[in-house]
Amino acid sequence: MAEHRTHANSVKRSSERVPLTVPARITWKDTSGAVRFASVVTRDVSDAGVFVECEAGAAIPLYRLVHLQVERGVGLNHQLPSSLREGRVLSAVWRVGPCRRSTGTPSGYALRFLVDPQVSAALTAAPRRLEAVAV
Repeated sequence: MAEHRTHANSVKRSSERVPLTVPARITWKDTSGAVRFASVVTRDVSDAGVFVECEAGAAIPLYRLVHLQVERGVGLNHQLPSSLREGRVLSAVWRVGPCRRSTGTPSGYALRFLVDPQVSAALTAAPRRLEAVAV
């Protein structure tokens, strides 16, 4: 009898995922070079990436580079990784969700942040020093 392994048991994550629903926007360039955008909602967030649900828009290919930015006012949420609180984050489409029957487009995308989470954490934890400069 074959052993059944669940996704949760077979994948080691570099950082813990937190269920968090916030509105955001992704932008990318399509194959012709035109800038595209879509409104999305986050579902799971970690220091390494995020899964976003996308209600409408064109399908985004696997491994496409995108910029993710949470909507204004949401960036103050302390559950967000520091990289998302600071502004746009360059990400790669890491996994494409199943397509909806009604639209034929994917229901969501797993995005991997192209930011080193250890460097990001170190920057957040490091105290900021202000130095006076003589003029």
